[in-house]
Amino acid sequence: MSQDAVPTTARLYLCTDSRQDRGDFADFVDAAFAGGVDIIQLRDKSLEAAEELELLDVLRQAAERHGKLWAVNDRADVASFSGAPVFHIGQKDIPHGAARDFLGRDTVIGLSTHSPEQVDAAIAAAPGLHGLDYFCVGPVWATPTKPGRAAVGLELVRYAADAVRRAAAPAGDPAGVVPWFAIGGVDLGNVEQVVAAGARRIVVVRAITEADDPAHAAKSLLAALDAAGN
Repeated sequence: MSQDAVPTTARLYLCTDSRQDRGDFADFVDAAFAGGVDIIQLRDKSLEAAEELELLDVLRQAAERHGKLWAVNDRADVASFSGAPVFHIGQKDIPHGAARDFLGRDTVIGLSTHSPEQVDAAIAAAPGLHGLDYFCVGPVWATPTKPGRAAVGLELVRYAADAVRRAAAPAGDPAGVVPWFAIGGVDLGNVEQVVAAGARRIVVVRAITEADDPAHAAKSLLAALDAAGN
């Protein structure tokens, strides 16, 4: 899978912690990939670097078995040491240009956005050798995985969809200039609203991490995306 095809073809992106309370990280990520998740990001700030690298190796092996992608959050050094194909940063993390210089062009780099101004900046930063490869919009709804972060609502999802379309118009590309995902409290019960607002890609956490059957949960989310998009 080439970088040019990713994350353009990716629709379902999962963020998970290390699942230390369950002790099933390897089985869980394997099941999620089997259910159709395109990218899995390990996001667990409680981990020491050595622990994170060990789990990332498990994640890498599962991703390679399924022909999918895996991501590192925040730490460019860990992304580099692990050979992660995808690196995700927030607004207060390392600047994306510095991340690009450090990791090189072969790494897919994404950025979280929480306001119209940040969405506009992410779209403007997409072209060029130092550009972003994707961005996320949210949190659409309040979520315990981001305590203290105010929900942006569906309004920002609509703004992002319109902004991407406007940016793509001069080139006549209806698909847009940069892939983007809606994130934050997205689940099977509200995914139709997110798609109606203009999103075609989603990032989920609890919708799969808290499911009794992660593979079935992933398949159900993808089916809901398909149904809502038709």
